[in-house]
Amino acid sequence: MNNAQPANTITAADHASLMEKYTREGEARAYALGNRGPIRLGPDGKLAKEILDAYREHGFYVFENVVDDTELRELREDVERVLSRAPVAPEAELDKAGQPALGAEFVRYPYRFAKPLSDPLGGTTKNKGRHPVKMLNPTPGEDAPQWTIELLHGNLHLMDSCLRLYGHPGLLSVAEAINGPDFVPYNEVAFIKEPGLGPSVAWHQDGTTHWDAADWDENAHGFNFMTQLYPSTPANCVWILPGSHRNGKANIPDLVKESGSERLKDAVPLVCKAGEVFAVNRQLVHGSFANSSPDRRVTINAGFFPRRRVLNITTSQLDDRTETYDAERIHERSRIIALGIDARQQRFPDEPAYKYQPLAGEMAENRWNEENREKVLKNYNLKDIYI
Repeated sequence: MNNAQPANTITAADHASLMEKYTREGEARAYALGNRGPIRLGPDGKLAKEILDAYREHGFYVFENVVDDTELRELREDVERVLSRAPVAPEAELDKAGQPALGAEFVRYPYRFAKPLSDPLGGTTKNKGRHPVKMLNPTPGEDAPQWTIELLHGNLHLMDSCLRLYGHPGLLSVAEAINGPDFVPYNEVAFIKEPGLGPSVAWHQDGTTHWDAADWDENAHGFNFMTQLYPSTPANCVWILPGSHRNGKANIPDLVKESGSERLKDAVPLVCKAGEVFAVNRQLVHGSFANSSPDRRVTINAGFFPRRRVLNITTSQLDDRTETYDAERIHERSRIIALGIDARQQRFPDEPAYKYQPLAGEMAENRWNEENREKVLKNYNLKDIYI
């Protein structure tokens, strides 16, 4: 593996200063692309063609004014509740109040910790070796904690507000436009980038199964929604290389070498206001720098695939189990979409509900209630789909 920079060679303040010119220029490039605006559906209920065209050209789109103040407040409150009940350190049993930490009731541990301002993935074999170059790791301040939470697994059974967001009719209409009406779920996580602490995520492309497929195309590995609970700034956000989703597997070490550092030339930051949502192609070259800024980022992620890219595909899971996604397996995981639609309809009854075609005749058995919280939703992420 190629390490572009040694770790811990500059302070957080020096890192912020080093990033200043790069972030300013990148932000100007991002706004010049013109691929942002509200979700707009035509008379037929389909996403406006010019939005879909811009997404396909650049590999991402910024949807403005998606989450209103009420929903934003509920999302923030839920995230704070989950973080407040986190264990004080990896695998600890108690939270900071000395109470049993949240998580023991779920099969998959919901918290992922990292060292402040570190790069836990770059230059390692983790995540199937998708992060070949290590990012610059500034030294955190003397008062920094030993650990910071960088990720929450299983948004939908951790936070009811995230389940309701999952059923958002506008966002699901976007998913249909990109992947077709029979789109299927990927997974749902929350990225936490605390000010002065948030770790980097080294440059990578998502997806591992279809790069060499004879029918590979720009949407072979689906896309992610990234809902921002606080402003996404050039210093704390995800950066991408526009258009790289159409060019196949990238040589990231060469890109870093050509740029002279991990600050890739031509990359742009995914900047937006709180309550806005990015649709981001998983094949884009993307990553994020250590958050040496004073601004917090919390991103609610939810991904979707074209069904034809998933059906009968065999791949390995997070726990290295090999699994084939047959129709029954896909159906069971897709029930969570129907559950989210009903949960949202109950909370926002005046909003038109999205009609998810694969389960159109099964809404009665996918009502949001306490019985289905236990039977359908709890530990749902054991059925996440990875391609």
